[in-house]
Amino acid sequence: MSSDDAIPAGRPGPAGAPVLADLPLVHSGKVRDLYQLPGDRLLMVASDRVSAFDVILPTLIPDKGAILTQLSLWWFGQLADLAPNHVVSTDVPAEVSGRAIVCERLAMVPVECVARGYLTGSGLADYAAGGAVCGISLPAGLVDGSHLPEPIFTPTTKAPKGRHDTAMTYADVVEAVGAELAAELRRLTLAVYDRGVAAAAAAGVLLADTKVEMGRRADGTLVLADELLTPDSSRFWPAASWRPGGPQPSYDKQFVRDWLLTSSGWRRDSGEPPPPLPDQIVEATRARYVQAYERLTGDSWR
Repeated sequence: MSSDDAIPAGRPGPAGAPVLADLPLVHSGKVRDLYQLPGDRLLMVASDRVSAFDVILPTLIPDKGAILTQLSLWWFGQLADLAPNHVVSTDVPAEVSGRAIVCERLAMVPVECVARGYLTGSGLADYAAGGAVCGISLPAGLVDGSHLPEPIFTPTTKAPKGRHDTAMTYADVVEAVGAELAAELRRLTLAVYDRGVAAAAAAGVLLADTKVEMGRRADGTLVLADELLTPDSSRFWPAASWRPGGPQPSYDKQFVRDWLLTSSGWRRDSGEPPPPLPDQIVEATRARYVQAYERLTGDSWR
């Protein structure tokens, strides 16, 4: 990963992330913070922050950052034959042990690479408006949770923190990065999704969609980066309870989105920040992250 906006060492980090005063904080995202290391390496730390609708919520989810880090490491291992990844080492400072990795500095691709095998979320909204998602026409009569005829590549812009990503067509991606890289982004995103679908199915889980982050080394090699196939970047549904026609039970942060939209009294268009999450929502959300880790990896979470 990379950033051009350096923040002086010792500056307090965002809530939910340990502060490493002896390292320069070079970038702070919705969940992850990047610190500069010697030798053009970065320390990527996953906090317990949670975001919804591109807004960081004021409440932390205990263990979330560690679960995301460990699940991403598991997936990077599962897909190591498919593409290189940015992980250099898990030898990190003690105060961020388990939730941080040493990673390569990459030139990040300015596209959010999304693959969908099921219709829901923003894809459903686009389909309802015009029968297509990111310029890809879909059959009539699909509903929330419908299985698509085949997985589709539905990229978005990579908006700055606090702003919303917007849908891109494949032609938009070609214009942004060139035809050769666009084709490789689409190929690799769909390959990651296919492998994720197969592994999740073996655990009785449906992978509805996923976002894949990629960057390039100096020699042009495309590398998987950031997180991979986690509950923050993907929608995971219990296969046994899948019923098209409405929202699905999930192992991801859709639970938080649903509470915000249906029970919190907050409106997305209000201009007001989201409210704090009640304790029971925090506990139930943490449980879903733990379930995702345990179902997918087959290991117990601590």
